[in-house]
Amino acid sequence: MITLHVPEYNELRYRQRLLADPDTMSYNKGYGSENGCIDFPEEKWQSWYSRWTAGTSERFYAYIVLDGEFIGEVNLYKNRDKDLYGGCYEMGIVIESRYRGKGYATKALDMLLETAFEELGAARVHNEFEGFRTAALRLHLNAGFSVDAEEGNIVRLSLTAARYRQKQ
Repeated sequence: MITLHVPEYNELRYRQRLLADPDTMSYNKGYGSENGCIDFPEEKWQSWYSRWTAGTSERFYAYIVLDGEFIGEVNLYKNRDKDLYGGCYEMGIVIESRYRGKGYATKALDMLLETAFEELGAARVHNEFEGFRTAALRLHLNAGFSVDAEEGNIVRLSLTAARYRQKQ
């Protein structure tokens, strides 16, 4: 069974390990590091934790949990710089490489979208990534996202609250 869990501060070591795993972060190669990994040292935890778990309706962060074990993370944040539509949230989802291809991202994305539209009151959820990431593209399209633009190798997708509710 898949659930979402907002981590306690003492559980941030999992996020540190997740972001440092070259197999999991390989999709991120060339963005800040050679192997895609992201440094998340303990001295950054407090400020990060305060910003992401402060109980605001502008951010949401949770671990993806499979039968009590952390297998990835999801997040939402209101991006005021790109908020052309009002109520637009950026999203992210990372599944550990060893758990990919088993349908867990589908359930996690469904729960993340429910949080966005039903709890945070999002009008639209947006994501963007390289078009060659076909599994990610298929995941988003199956969840109801539509392609807004393709620029270079980047595909930009969004899902409106109206379309989300229609799909339910």
